[in-house]
Amino acid sequence: MVVNKYWVFLFCLLLSLPAVAAQRVSARPKPAMDTGDQESIRQIIDMEHQAREASLRRDADFSQRTLAEDYVAITPLGQVTTKQDTVSARKSAQLKYDTINVTDMVVRVYGDTAVVTARADVKGHQLGEDFSGPYRYTRVWVRRTGHWLAVSYQATVTQ
Repeated sequence: MVVNKYWVFLFCLLLSLPAVAAQRVSARPKPAMDTGDQESIRQIIDMEHQAREASLRRDADFSQRTLAEDYVAITPLGQVTTKQDTVSARKSAQLKYDTINVTDMVVRVYGDTAVVTARADVKGHQLGEDFSGPYRYTRVWVRRTGHWLAVSYQATVTQ
């Protein structure tokens, strides 16, 4: 299978960047959720909001600070991207998001791990080409030394 470099680069940027903020958030915690889980959910929602803003501003420093060194993202084409790929892509400034609208977000907490699933409707251009459309994604956050870091991300183009 021949993969167009443009699409690989685009999806590396689009999908490995934390590009979300909830317009509507649904936290579906386990029954009898404790106060610590509630606080963790609040923190993750805040991280997702910050990630969306950073994506709209093409803020490479945000990716540098919030992606774990062993971060791995998988694009809808099955390409694997790393933290360094993501930071480099942001610094290149070849990608421009006009809007990122996130809905159907669910945050689940398992101790020092949080799993986010959501829908993202994106409008934007990379190298003059439109990549707008709907996506569904999963992002995994892990709390390390008191800070939440994204360790994994996978996205799928939807209808």
